[in-house]
Amino acid sequence: MGKVSNEDRETFKNSSKQYTEIINSELKKEKEILAAIKKDPSCAVRKKFELAEQMCYIASLYNAINTASVRIMDNVKNNDALNDARKILYKALIYLEEMVTNIVDSSPSDLTENMEAIEEISLEQRYFLVRKLGLAIQMVIDAFGDNSKWKWSFVEINGRFAVVAKNMFDFKNYVKAYFDPSSPDNENAILYIRLIKTLLDKSADAYRNKYELSSRRMDDMQAAINFVMALRQVCVALNESDDAEELKKKAGTWNERMKADRKSGKNS
Repeated sequence: MGKVSNEDRETFKNSSKQYTEIINSELKKEKEILAAIKKDPSCAVRKKFELAEQMCYIASLYNAINTASVRIMDNVKNNDALNDARKILYKALIYLEEMVTNIVDSSPSDLTENMEAIEEISLEQRYFLVRKLGLAIQMVIDAFGDNSKWKWSFVEINGRFAVVAKNMFDFKNYVKAYFDPSSPDNENAILYIRLIKTLLDKSADAYRNKYELSSRRMDDMQAAINFVMALRQVCVALNESDDAEELKKKAGTWNERMKADRKSGKNS
């Protein structure tokens, strides 16, 4: 990587300006939407769903600024833009958590009121937003690179993402569509549940790895166990008894490991 010329800096400045202007405009819209929610709380659910989508869009713009920096200035990342994208993704997660809670192992019955509040949002819309948010998160993680100082914080981001993805799925209503090929929601239900399973499984492993390789914090190991149990609840909802039993055993094994480490003083 050579020295960046003033000409390249100016080119980047001009290139990024278009994105910055859109970002500022979108952030202004966010404030207006929040003001509308404060004035009329009855619109909060729909508006927060829209805000989460908007945050995904803003994150993509910040990522575009970084991409321009890498392209124009000889592989120099724009860490300010990436950090702003990371913060914006947290805002997207918060908006969704406010809609459907951030409880990892919540059961379908725990979320009855939340599901009633978002019933106007179709399964297709929910699945599309989950995919969009997942892509935005992965693009920012990839842009930071493998050696990023935020490596372990991304475990939390992906974990919170997995939780809201699961909690937005109405198991009481959409499991029927999952098993009914004639339902117009069948394909989305199948794909959505597959994604939920993948996200929960990856988050369980990620928190376990964070515990083993970095933090040695009991709460990280407990989080890993909670994600295993959340995945088990999904299997129970789908009547996948064998998988549910295996996950119960897995959670038990991990719990025993945590207790043994605590007893031996290997965790903090």
